[in-house]
Amino acid sequence: MKSIAALQAVVTATPFDGEPSDTELDAIEQELPLILAEVDLLDAQIALLDRVPSELDMRRLRRARRRVLEARWELSNRAPLGGAA
Repeated sequence: MKSIAALQAVVTATPFDGEPSDTELDAIEQELPLILAEVDLLDAQIALLDRVPSELDMRRLRRARRRVLEARWELSNRAPLGGAA
């Protein structure tokens, strides 16, 4: 049986400090409107799980879906972060 200690150096060769890099933070910031729109959509869907939706509930759900689509459209039409256009 192989010892895992021999493989540990290969697996942990680059230490992970637990923090995202600047590039990852920039990507998250760029995607934040989409993330927030998806959270709103999820909130609207959760609110409708245990009841019959009213007209206001359906309007809130449609509005949340539309915001997700708009945020996805905006994100897909932006230039990539790397500067390549």
